[in-house]
Amino acid sequence: MATEPPQQPPPPGWYPDAQTPGAERWWDGVQWTANQRPVGGMVAPPRPMSPSDEKTWAVIAHLSALAALFIGFPFLGPLIVYLVKRDESPYVRAHAAASLNFQISWAIWFIVLGIATFLLIFFIVGFLLIPVIIVAAIAWVVFIILASVKANNGEPPYNYPLTITFVS
Repeated sequence: MATEPPQQPPPPGWYPDAQTPGAERWWDGVQWTANQRPVGGMVAPPRPMSPSDEKTWAVIAHLSALAALFIGFPFLGPLIVYLVKRDESPYVRAHAAASLNFQISWAIWFIVLGIATFLLIFFIVGFLLIPVIIVAAIAWVVFIILASVKANNGEPPYNYPLTITFVS
């Protein structure tokens, strides 16, 4: 009695999408991707990101907050990376989500701290919060640098402190 050889997965390509009639989904040879096209569409297949590109985009996801700070919205850099690259690499998605969550959370903390300082300044106690704001701003930069180094080393996303999870 002969045994059958194990079945190989189908090769990468466009296949009918069972969940979306009239559409095809890209199979990368291992798993289904988020890339879809209409049946008969002429869309080029996605190219997987190289490990080097993944690290670069993960670092950009963190450091872009420093660049976006100049326009006053440090969450914009990580948000753009998250929206543009989230479907191309789980690694980049995880780092961009971690950075975006950190930026949104710390924006909330800084707003609360700023309001508290403003209100308490009338009672002289607010002056004591000014060094806290300065230390928090320095810590913000240090945490971004630590996360960027981890991303460049190919490590999982840095667990930023005091971060609320908004996106994953």
